[in-house]
Amino acid sequence: MEATVVETGTEGKTWGGGHRPLKASYGKMMMWFFIVSDSLTFSGFLAAYGFSRFKFIDSWPIADEVFTHFPFLHGVEAPMYYVAFMTFVLIFSSVTMVLAVDAGHKMQKGKVTLYMFLTILGGIIFIGSQAWEWKTFIKGDYGAVETKGGNILQFLNTEGERVALADFATKLPGAIQSQSESEGIWFETGTSAPTYTFEEVKTGFMANENLLVRTGYLNEHGVPTVLSREESIDKLTNEGLMVVEGANLRHNEYGPPLFADFFFFITGFHGFHVFTGILINIIIFFNVILGTYERRGSYEMVEKVGLYWHFVDLVWVFVFTFFYLV
Repeated sequence: MEATVVETGTEGKTWGGGHRPLKASYGKMMMWFFIVSDSLTFSGFLAAYGFSRFKFIDSWPIADEVFTHFPFLHGVEAPMYYVAFMTFVLIFSSVTMVLAVDAGHKMQKGKVTLYMFLTILGGIIFIGSQAWEWKTFIKGDYGAVETKGGNILQFLNTEGERVALADFATKLPGAIQSQSESEGIWFETGTSAPTYTFEEVKTGFMANENLLVRTGYLNEHGVPTVLSREESIDKLTNEGLMVVEGANLRHNEYGPPLFADFFFFITGFHGFHVFTGILINIIIFFNVILGTYERRGSYEMVEKVGLYWHFVDLVWVFVFTFFYLV
């Protein structure tokens, strides 16, 4: 019994392409495939973040107390303001990208150039703001003490206001001395020395009666637990281990190190996407100026890069929600 082959298309091929799937070009289809696969990647990262946060739900940092800085407003409490500004800029850049795509459909080169420039500018402002936020997060503001169990002890005055280590730590003679390479290395290579030692912090704490310790564990009201003066002394003396300033991949003055790990990885991965999008947008921008797409009679490349940019914006909405709002 012979098999029957139905030939369609041209030159006797079994399938010669026919109509475009979903009326989309090959390039747009491949962009959609990339977006779907990348969406699964981000979904896995955010799901892992969610499970980890649930595991440490009693000690997870409160975003309003971590991201409180605003450029040129040192010392002014502005919780989430700068992150909200970053989000607005990125969403606005998505709007300008829509306008660029629409102008491309109408073959309006001047408007495409303008809106692509504004999109690139918005991306640069966002990535620059993210770099500043990383720097602030890494540097820290108040400092804390890490216990032998890996928990974080922060310091407050009797009025409930955070107190920085610099405000009460007592400098002890010979506590920290710089050494040359020939004299040996007194701290591990690749890490920076804290400004104060644990003994200096403990000595300063004992000398100031108006200081209390706040643990990272949340009470029944959902706020970190503040210990009494006696409990604070006992906690610091018996469980205190080392001074922590800012955050890195191993220590975090705001809470569990896992929070900093996820913050650096997920926001950094998203920032890499934004940076890549900026580079692609710049290439497309110069092609528009050179009239490349005018000669082709189509601005489809602007539309394809627009799909990627909208995806990056949408992902940030989820990252913003998971890290800063929930």
